[in-house]
This record gives sequence, C-alpha cells and structure tokens, in this order.
Amino acid sequence: MDTIPFRADTELHLIRGGDTYHTLQTEIADTDSSRQRGLMERAPLTDEQAMLFVFDVAGPQTFWMANTPSALDIAFVAGDSTILNVAKYVRPNTTSGVSSEGAAKYVLEVRAGFADTYGMSRGDRIRW
Repeated sequence: MDTIPFRADTELHLIRGGDTYHTLQTEIADTDSSRQRGLMERAPLTDEQAMLFVFDVAGPQTFWMANTPSALDIAFVAGDSTILNVAKYVRPNTTSGVSSEGAAKYVLEVRAGFADTYGMSRGDRIRW
C-alpha cells in the first residue's frame, strides 16, 4: 500500500516552565480535508514528528483513529497554547473517540508512548 509521505511544515516546541524540552518536525492540518484525513493510511510517526490540527475556533474536540494504522498520543490544546489533556496510547483503526477536556483550538498527534517518554502533560505549552 502506498502511504502519504510526512511533510514537515514547521518546527513545534514543547515548553514547560518557559523552557523547550522537545522539538518536533510538524505537519499542519488546517483545512477541512487535511483535518479529516489526518494520519489515516500513514506510516508511523517517529519521536521527531507530529501532526498539528488547527481549528478556526476553539471548542470541544473529539478524535478517532479510523484507518489510522499506528497508535497515537493525542494532546488537546487551548487557544492560549496550553495543553488541556493528553489521551495516551489511543488504539489504531478504531472509531472510539477521545475528547478534549475543555475548548481546544489545536490538537497535537504524536506516536504512542511519546507523552510518557518525554513527560508531555496538562499545563505544558506548544509554540511553532
């Protein structure tokens, strides 16, 4: 099966206490079609890659993993760039949804286990 190649649109920094603790090459999904497709039918991400979903307006967000072949950690991020919550080890190829705990303007997808490895958690910030 041919997969869609990863596209590094920007560098995204994960920040805690004002300091960057990890930098990711990040693909931006900011159109309806790119947000719907997301990481469906894609090769697994590395620890240096992520996908950032950008929405026009902050609101409750629910994500599922239909046609996504690898498990992910999914961070829901408020409009001020603060992580609201992280859903860890979200199962691949399922329509069970995981949701934001509050109004999210951004959603960051990284490989499963990333949050535990790097300590990504509620209250951290993102910057790109």
